[in-house]
Amino acid sequence: MEEAPVLTMTTIRSPLGELRLYAAIDKLAGLYLPGQAAPPGVERHVDVLGYAAAQLTEYFAGQRHAFDLPLAPRGTGFQALVWDALTRIPHGETRSYRELARSIGRPSACRAVGAANGRNPISIIVPCHRVVASNGELTGYAGGLAAKRWLLDHERATVDRPSGVRVAPRR
Repeated sequence: MEEAPVLTMTTIRSPLGELRLYAAIDKLAGLYLPGQAAPPGVERHVDVLGYAAAQLTEYFAGQRHAFDLPLAPRGTGFQALVWDALTRIPHGETRSYRELARSIGRPSACRAVGAANGRNPISIIVPCHRVVASNGELTGYAGGLAAKRWLLDHERATVDRPSGVRVAPRR
């Protein structure tokens, strides 16, 4: 079995409180909101954490609608499929669990999609907050429903603003 790399981490301030960012070597491996259980990590600067912090600052300022970061979420093949589909939900929009299941070619897998969504280790950047119940109601969010509501309201308020300049991280 492959061993997980030692994670490096940093903490940044946000309108939601302190966010904990984690990197596995040179890729973003986690973003955890206040109150979320997070893995242990060694506090140290690595470039990808700096890029992520800068892009999150732009996002919270309403200047960024999409993220451009190398990602390394750890999960099953099915979870990775769901997480990839999450990244295709446009800023300011939502999808139901049913719509997400259909988008990955698994229309009867709504519950499994919900479970994978709930295990997303890179909140906000992999936008699991954009998934709602079929009736449009907010459902569980690892960062709490108040954070989910704030993120959705923030995105709706900034959807018509031009997105900030996207600079790809140096590789």
